[in-house]
Amino acid sequence: MEPRLKPLPRDQWDDETKGLLGESALNIFATFAHHPKLMKRWLVFGNHVLAKSTLPARDRELVVLRTGWNCRAPYEWGQHVVIARSIGITDDEITRVSVGPDAGGWSEQDAVLLRAADELHNDQTLTDATYAALATRYDVQNLLDLVFTVGQYHVVSMALNAFRVDREDDVTGVPIPTRE
Repeated sequence: MEPRLKPLPRDQWDDETKGLLGESALNIFATFAHHPKLMKRWLVFGNHVLAKSTLPARDRELVVLRTGWNCRAPYEWGQHVVIARSIGITDDEITRVSVGPDAGGWSEQDAVLLRAADELHNDQTLTDATYAALATRYDVQNLLDLVFTVGQYHVVSMALNAFRVDREDDVTGVPIPTRE
């Protein structure tokens, strides 16, 4: 499908956007460049969730992948498969993320992370059992980062899906979540 909102060419970016994004940008950023003020503010939050979160990188990526899968967001899923692989998450684990927390092979800790992503996606809250399991492992900041990570990637997935942002050319060889 064609993008509904094509990435804004760099020669049409304002100076602030050029300063924020530099010489090259992923399609997500070039698309959001249509609204520089929104993008600038969103980048602060997105940067916290992706690079400054208190969650361990593996935990963050498992939650992001599950959220991207739940949202049926091909762009988000593909980008984070690349990130997940770069931090040591295996292709087998990535495949199991698409199945969910009840897929065989997960540790109890990984399964509860995926379950939390599912509960937040489906019910916009956590069950008492899931919260209690998370609270045995995580402190308050970790718990806040976990919930806000799922929320952040819901927002991003909605935007990417609504505007039909194309995946980067180098994001290949990964399963693509589709709408049923």
